[in-house]
Amino acid sequence: MNRRYQADTVRLSYELSGAVPASIPNPVVKTSRRDIFLLACCQALLLINASGLISMNGLIGFSLAPAKTFATFGATTYVLGSALATMPMSLWMGRTGRRAGFMTGATINIAGCLVGVAALQARSFPLFCVATGIIGIYNAVGLQYRFAAAEVASSGDRAKAISLVLAGGVAGGLIGPQATLLTRDLTATPFQGSLVMLALFALIALAVQSRIHVPPPSLDERSGQGRSLAQIARQPAFVVAVLAGALGYGLMNLLMTATPIAMDFCGHPFSAAALAIEWHVVAMYAPGFVTGSLIRRFGTPQVILAGVALTAIAALVALNGISIAHFVAALALVGIGWNFMYTGGTTLLTQTYRPAEKARTQGLNDFIVFATMGVSSLASGALVTTSGWASMNRAACPLLGLIAAAVLWLMWLRRQTPAAA
Repeated sequence: MNRRYQADTVRLSYELSGAVPASIPNPVVKTSRRDIFLLACCQALLLINASGLISMNGLIGFSLAPAKTFATFGATTYVLGSALATMPMSLWMGRTGRRAGFMTGATINIAGCLVGVAALQARSFPLFCVATGIIGIYNAVGLQYRFAAAEVASSGDRAKAISLVLAGGVAGGLIGPQATLLTRDLTATPFQGSLVMLALFALIALAVQSRIHVPPPSLDERSGQGRSLAQIARQPAFVVAVLAGALGYGLMNLLMTATPIAMDFCGHPFSAAALAIEWHVVAMYAPGFVTGSLIRRFGTPQVILAGVALTAIAALVALNGISIAHFVAALALVGIGWNFMYTGGTTLLTQTYRPAEKARTQGLNDFIVFATMGVSSLASGALVTTSGWASMNRAACPLLGLIAAAVLWLMWLRRQTPAAA
């Protein structure tokens, strides 16, 4: 692996000389197709866990929660666990390396699934929320796969590498909900077998993670020097990257988390909800095979705007019917829109930091993403049980308008003063 990377001092000399833009973390990386493939496999295993948990989370909460408006609180603690772990895990990986962080996350997930099994046995909603919070740490670590993809790709291949790794989630979208459905009644207590199944998939992830080779943190990355987070966050590109990632993820999470409950209210069976989640997750990650190429051809802002438009169309579909087909189509469009916004936001984010600032910037971005998801998860159960499915979709439109306005602002700035943006 050492032949693929120059010494830290050589890399630092590039940065100091100005020969390579400071936003490129490692100017001499050659694209590693092997590691991109392994990271995509890890993404698939992560999404088996995430989509499987999502498909049963609301229903478990609805059966255990003392007040039904808190039915999705397990999803909220899942996101909060991710949010609280994001910055510490990002900084830790910035010092010790990606592989150790990835394997730690999978191990924590196994423990969280076992706590969930105990919670269902005891019929304890608080303990179940603790379990999802622990499992959320694995999700926080797993979302760093996309940044690892950027680190094993050349600058020209970075957007494509990010999108291809995200595309690994297609397998997760297909397998997760169906595996949950098949294992739901393996024990006398519904969904206990499903949680054991998720733990086994995390065990497989450990084996795959042990074979990944990401360049170790450089001297300047470990130094932690560079601009303050306030300076980094003031960059227009950072603002737009965070809005696209956080609001895009938050809106997607708001609608996805509520869907099983909304479909149950409409009289649809759990198998139909699992189908909707399955196709939603597939739609989230299948575009990854082409999103990187679209970004290279049309530009990052344009792809983000396309994501906003697709999500707005999804809201219109949801407002025009409550059949299974309407739910599946709306969630599929939300998934594609999320992919464009999230991949575009991630690609834009990699242009906003220097090597020494990488871990802090990535950690801040993902913390904001998870904090937004936490709010949307908590609001999801309350909105769907009090205001209804239609009101939730109407509420998404102004936030989509905010993302679009921010992207257009960045495009205008880049035309006026390219260096400032």
